[in-house]
Amino acid sequence: MNDLEGIARRAMIDRCLLPDFSPAALAQLKAITKPAMASGAGIRDQRSLLWASIDNDDSRDLDQLSVAEALPGDAYKILVAIADVDSAVAVGSALDEHARANTTSVYTPAKIFPMLPEKLSTDLTSLGQDQDRLSHVIEFTVTPDGTLTASDIYRSVVRNRAKLAYDSVGAWLAGTGPAPKGVTAVAGVDQQLRMQDLVAQRLRRVRHEHGALALQTIEARAVFENGVLSDLRPDDPNRAKELIEEFMIAANSVAARFLEAKGLPALRRVLRAPEHWDRIVTLAAALGEKLPAAADALALNQFLAKRHQVDPDRFPDLSLSVIKLLGRGEYQVELPGAASPGHFGLAVTDYTHSTAPNRRFPDLITQRLVKAALAGTAPEYSTADLETLAAHCTEQEDNAQKVERQVQKSAAAFLLTSRIGQQFDAIVTGASDKGTWVRISSPIAEGRVIMGAEGMKVGDQVRVQLVHTDAARGFIDFSRAG
Repeated sequence: MNDLEGIARRAMIDRCLLPDFSPAALAQLKAITKPAMASGAGIRDQRSLLWASIDNDDSRDLDQLSVAEALPGDAYKILVAIADVDSAVAVGSALDEHARANTTSVYTPAKIFPMLPEKLSTDLTSLGQDQDRLSHVIEFTVTPDGTLTASDIYRSVVRNRAKLAYDSVGAWLAGTGPAPKGVTAVAGVDQQLRMQDLVAQRLRRVRHEHGALALQTIEARAVFENGVLSDLRPDDPNRAKELIEEFMIAANSVAARFLEAKGLPALRRVLRAPEHWDRIVTLAAALGEKLPAAADALALNQFLAKRHQVDPDRFPDLSLSVIKLLGRGEYQVELPGAASPGHFGLAVTDYTHSTAPNRRFPDLITQRLVKAALAGTAPEYSTADLETLAAHCTEQEDNAQKVERQVQKSAAAFLLTSRIGQQFDAIVTGASDKGTWVRISSPIAEGRVIMGAEGMKVGDQVRVQLVHTDAARGFIDFSRAG
């Protein structure tokens, strides 16, 4: 594990990311001894509500809570509380400068490199269970047909009643598992989650009717036993993850529209209509399907839904191919009244990042802009500042993702080092003049076929034998068995 952590640290440095906090940042951290609190005009007290968090089992950097309220006519009010990080980390401070440099937490199987020190992100600025915390609440109403109507943002003191986990809540909502202890321990939390799930499914249905893309890739999650990496397992989607995803998308849209209504610029998150749409059309044609000549999210989603039904085993690889052709998301400064390119993949026009200020710097920027709007004061960033930050955040997000992928490959190679000579069932994920690649499922890992690749085609089910690994470079080599 020490070797893997060393690989991660070197990858961070190579990608212009800071693996360690500066002495000045640590000195500032030492002086912070309690969570930020405030009272007075404009700050509500909503600690009595049945707030709950849903995140990964081992997550402690809790950025958001949610609660639902039934309204007449089968409508619902959803409240999303966002951790008030700005009150603990001032603009221009040493901690802020570290966050601004990296712009995101970096999650690797070797180590998490948090954007803010764990004393803050997992404690004093985290919405931890049974803790009173200052927050920004994003409130919106959802009608029976899934339309998002009235909305508001304000500051509030909240208290997390139940720290819940995706997998157990997801299984319970789907009827495939028992109610988690956190759901049954506090009266009313179960009804809360049922309401929230109903609303999330309404929002999800409407977005997909408007062309939101139902993509599904295979994401590996590191598993540890006694502090030692033991496996990389698929991180599967479920109803609880969908619930949080829909509420975060809605909350981010509300934040974007709120800033525009207040006459302030925003750091929008955009995914433009794909430049390589013709290649997506060609990809569909190779599978016997026809897409229109001009980019059409609804048509693309209908194609994806059909392929998922026809060939579910190969759908994750098709999804990955489409994601690569869609291009990457980016941050862009949006001035009030200007047209926004929106987010092609999510099928939303107004969209920012606001719901994870412990983990992403753009969300902290948005929080500061919202706070200025609520106070009626000038924002702490000029338009020129925001333009510079938009480009920097886009670049550093890309660097962080490359580090995470690189260390993931090294972790897979590390796990497989002792299994040289073993055979695995695999699926061919790439076949071209540059080489042939396969993916195995236990652990989740991809490697190159260096012997016997002749005739292999993408999607083929094959048997391979592991012949070589190089954890330092993340290389895994197979030969075709037999």
